[in-house]
Amino acid sequence: MSILIINIKELVLVEETPKLLIKGADMAQLSTIKDAYLFMEGDRITTFGSMKDDTHQKLIDQHPDSVQIDAAGRMVFPSFADSHTHMVYPASREIEYIDKIKGLSYEEIAKRGGGILNSAKKMQEISEEELLRQSIPRLEEIVGFGTGAVEIKSGYGLNTEAEIKMLRVIKKLKEYTPLTIKSTFLGAHSIPMEYRGKQEYYVDKVIQEMLPQVAEEKLADFIDVFCDVGFFTVEDTERILEAGQRYGLRAKIHANELDYSGGIQAGVKYNALSVDHLEYTGEAEIEALLHSETMPTVLPGAAFFLGMVYAPVRKMMDAGLPLALASDFNPGSSPSGNMQLIVSMASILYRMLPEEAIHATTINGAYAMGVSNELGSIAVGKKANVFITTEMPSYAFLPYAYGSNKVDQVILNGKLV
Repeated sequence: MSILIINIKELVLVEETPKLLIKGADMAQLSTIKDAYLFMEGDRITTFGSMKDDTHQKLIDQHPDSVQIDAAGRMVFPSFADSHTHMVYPASREIEYIDKIKGLSYEEIAKRGGGILNSAKKMQEISEEELLRQSIPRLEEIVGFGTGAVEIKSGYGLNTEAEIKMLRVIKKLKEYTPLTIKSTFLGAHSIPMEYRGKQEYYVDKVIQEMLPQVAEEKLADFIDVFCDVGFFTVEDTERILEAGQRYGLRAKIHANELDYSGGIQAGVKYNALSVDHLEYTGEAEIEALLHSETMPTVLPGAAFFLGMVYAPVRKMMDAGLPLALASDFNPGSSPSGNMQLIVSMASILYRMLPEEAIHATTINGAYAMGVSNELGSIAVGKKANVFITTEMPSYAFLPYAYGSNKVDQVILNGKLV
């Protein structure tokens, strides 16, 4: 199957020479082609260019059976790459939302058995079939908002059986959907109540019991730890990451959401693909990241929903760092997987330019999932994952019009969805 899109008002984030990521000042420079065409054959981008030459007409002649889409007045973007979610979960947690409104903090809710522990209890009770049934509509929803690749974590099990259940569901979702999905084992998401005060024994359980089974069934692409105050220490984190390395699992770390935890430095030390949250990021953390291949990833939805301080993204980019943005779609602290909203939050809350926000949610998000060689930009040979917008005056309309869905048509793996 081939698809030819013509009369594209603006083809956004085109690359003649593909890069794995965009960093620093370069994030404010967005390459586009106005009045463009895009040709996709099979599941790949084959060619693109300006309507001013006659290449698109030659393509019509050479491929008379191709699907032709006239995108007059509309734009084409690479699909969003959402590199941090927990979207396989057993139930919503709006009751805790009321507690937050009443003034209880994230830590206070967690200490009394709420938060992650609440989801863990329900995860242990739900069947694998029901968990899968509930998760499919969430995937379909994020596709409609323009997401083409998503990372999904475990971490709501907190025992071996339930963690494996989550990861098996994620594996089934990979088979069900055209989305590119990466799976992350997050057994160390929180400390079960029975291990409070002796969490080193729970770390032993993660390493000695959970991890071997995850590896045996090939259920995870990455391994993660919540390294923060009140959760897992740097020592705990390093033990788990070392064990993960022995099974070939690269790290992705929850770090510095609640305080300066040392999680960013631990991530850099173990060559983490990304360190995520980063509300508490200072000079030492920025310096560590500058000398690494680790992608700093900020989760605006969680900071907004929880009323937290915002990560110093401008300081990070001004220092020359790349930056990714992800939804953190989960039932407790960010109950939305709408990456268009994340683009808007980037500009509204973090004062990021539209160009910076677009790079952060596409190519840099793809890097944070280990797939930027295949996804995240419009480049010949990359996977044909794009979305066509509704009529828009400019690409700045994407973050500006925060209350509406600007996606009209979605193409994943070269097929209309």
